[in-house]
Amino acid sequence: MRTVIQRVQFATVKVGGEVVADIKEGLLVLVGFEDADSIEDSRWLVNKICNLRIFDDGQGVMNRSVLETGGEILVVSQFTLHASTKKGNRPSYIRAAKPGVAIYLYKLFCDEISAVLQKKVQQGIFGADMKVSLLNDGPVTIVIDTKNKE
Repeated sequence: MRTVIQRVQFATVKVGGEVVADIKEGLLVLVGFEDADSIEDSRWLVNKICNLRIFDDGQGVMNRSVLETGGEILVVSQFTLHASTKKGNRPSYIRAAKPGVAIYLYKLFCDEISAVLQKKVQQGIFGADMKVSLLNDGPVTIVIDTKNKE
């Protein structure tokens, strides 16, 4: 699983011109899945994201998590995070999970975040042509890949 996590002041997803998800302060999480991903990968990543200390404390130091701030999370599935650009100029998405696997992992991932936050996680619509708007706060943008746990 590969994610791009952005600390945001707000984020919105539109499909067909209609808002399908929106949050105020919190995290926008773009997530891509590959066939090799597992339930354990999802649980590890959920724990990491929910506990990332990337929100300011009273002294202006990034020392608080989304759990501590009571922030929201918006999750958007994005298979292009697994693009291979090694050869040529047209990305290959051969490593991206097939829809059946990806939908299962996406639902599991969102459900696990909801359980940790104890609130509903906003979601894009899997497979839809989405328009994502956000105001990156900081900017703070972090990439995490379960296959490269540094």
